Amino acid sequence: MRIGELARRTGVSERSLRYYETQGLLTADRTPGGQRTYGEWAVDRVIRIQALYAAGLHSKKIAQLLPCLRDTDGGPSAIATPRLIADLTRERARIDDLITDLLRSREVLDEAIATVSGGSPPLATPQ
Repeated sequence: MRIGELARRTGVSERSLRYYETQGLLTADRTPGGQRTYGEWAVDRVIRIQALYAAGLHSKKIAQLLPCLRDTDGGPSAIATPRLIADLTRERARIDDLITDLLRSREVLDEAIATVSGGSPPLATPQ
């Protein structure tokens, strides 16, 4: 598929896809005319990249991590080093801390809503 189709299917701009390529996160074959083409695997790869960015990881860390993850184009690589595992464990702990802080903030807002509305706090939403 061409870059425009990959962009449409993933909701990621063509500019971002080209950036992913320069960062080593995504690879493309080239037509004789120089246009990028991607296999079906690229859809899952781009979605995974987006999820890792959303989790707060930067492109260098994502580039280290991607070869260790299972994609539809193959199994995980054995290149995960103890340092990478430690880095990822720290990232997970950071995200856990953010979740804890957000839950605490939501509780404060629930109390404020209950106070100003004269009623009981909103029902908790499923997590």
